[in-house]
Amino acid sequence: MNDILVLAAQPEAWAALVTLIVMEVVLGIDNLVFISILTNKLPEASRQSARRIGLGLALVLRLVLLGAVAWIVQLTTPVFTAFGHGFSWKDIILIAGGLFLVWKATKEIHHNVDPEEHAGEIIGGAVKTGFTAAIFQILLLDLVFSVDSIITAVGMTDHLPIMVIAVVVAVTLMLIASGPLARFIEANPTIVMLALSFLLMIGMTLIADGLGFHVPKGYIYAAMAFSGLVELLNMLARRKRMKDRALRGEGASSAPTVH
Repeated sequence: MNDILVLAAQPEAWAALVTLIVMEVVLGIDNLVFISILTNKLPEASRQSARRIGLGLALVLRLVLLGAVAWIVQLTTPVFTAFGHGFSWKDIILIAGGLFLVWKATKEIHHNVDPEEHAGEIIGGAVKTGFTAAIFQILLLDLVFSVDSIITAVGMTDHLPIMVIAVVVAVTLMLIASGPLARFIEANPTIVMLALSFLLMIGMTLIADGLGFHVPKGYIYAAMAFSGLVELLNMLARRKRMKDRALRGEGASSAPTVH
């Protein structure tokens, strides 16, 4: 408790906390998009519960990993060498997570492009999945992102309480945003394809990082923000066209008939 009070009196500790919270929230965007798409495939009555349970278990997982931070840091030590590159357990986890994301995003894109082929798997306009399977996939992907974010956090501060507070705040914000984001994605089908493209890009980035080719995260999020802005403009344009057609239809129906 005394250590926490000492940290609270240090301006650099507050700066590190704010920086870590922002980093965790930004890194959590990938996870949040995945969770939104995944839970939208559940029956509507189960979606909110799945998001809460998945994110709650993800928070527990991250806190457990923070408790084993000394072991997590050792995951960056190379365990074997191939093609002139030393692969660590972190690299292996990133590659496995990236392959999972690429497979999942590709599968979902296929379902959206050719829904008739998967007609038996559709429920409420989305490919159905099991509640337990959804929770398992949320935890699996959160494990990948947690290892990456914790190793990054350790490089920014060596104070465990700061990392714990940052994780709790970030996951709480994700929990608050998960519902509105999921409803927005469900209400705008074109956003689903864009979000799946993001997941495909993120998966390839994880694989590249695991293979030793570092891709600055700023480039990825800048591309995502630009694509999102373009799609937002497209949505506004579509709504305006629909409104104009509706007004023209009302005008035609109200015009007097000449005999």
